[in-house]
Amino acid sequence: MIRRLRVGVWLPPLVVLGILVGVWQVVALHEPPHAVATVPATLSELAHNPGMFWRNTLVTLQEVAVGLATSFVVAFALAVAMVHLEIVERAVMPLAVALNVTPVIAYAPGLVFLLGFGIGPRYVVTAIVVFFPFLVNSLVGLRSVDPRALDLFRTLHASRREVLLRLRLPSSLPFLFAAARICLPLSVVGAVVAEFTTSGSNAGLGSVIASANQQLEVPVIYASVIVLAALGLVLTLAVTLVERRVLAWHPAGSGPR
Repeated sequence: MIRRLRVGVWLPPLVVLGILVGVWQVVALHEPPHAVATVPATLSELAHNPGMFWRNTLVTLQEVAVGLATSFVVAFALAVAMVHLEIVERAVMPLAVALNVTPVIAYAPGLVFLLGFGIGPRYVVTAIVVFFPFLVNSLVGLRSVDPRALDLFRTLHASRREVLLRLRLPSSLPFLFAAARICLPLSVVGAVVAEFTTSGSNAGLGSVIASANQQLEVPVIYASVIVLAALGLVLTLAVTLVERRVLAWHPAGSGPR
């Protein structure tokens, strides 16, 4: 029975992946080599340059980690302040919405002039890309407490800190993990966009794609995209596994295994 369940989980995506790879190869055979790389050429690029892709993946992953951590800390702190002080929400939320709808390419060059050439602007761009989902989910999660439980805490004269740590934070965990499932893959996109739009360091998978595009190295571009897709899948799987373990007590943490 367990084997059947595992086959039912893994077989459908593998079948879809096989179909997509087949379509990709058919299209590549009918297009010029400078337009679409074939599957063997792309896999050969990955096999012959694993060190290069690994080094640049680590750079992109570093940008993802720093941007995610910074964005989460700032967003969650602001959400806590919004829960306790309505004026903070009225002041901050319009700015957060404006930041969210502004194309990142519009302010990325300005960050380079402000922070200098290097990896710093990339951290900021990645953090900005994932900031709004973290903020909204944190705010909704902190407010999604059981009113009866909140009344009980007030009856016991619990402090704001006790209410936050013992009631609001546990209630917000499903929303925080939902935000993480969105923001982890999105942070990879943000890191690549940051590498496209900021000058300075030439490391990172986005920089590899930009350089390969200028030199018409199509297999390198496709190989980098595959590595980015794999990175996004691994991050999503990691947060899903952590969520199942942390939220084993909650319906959100019980899914198909």
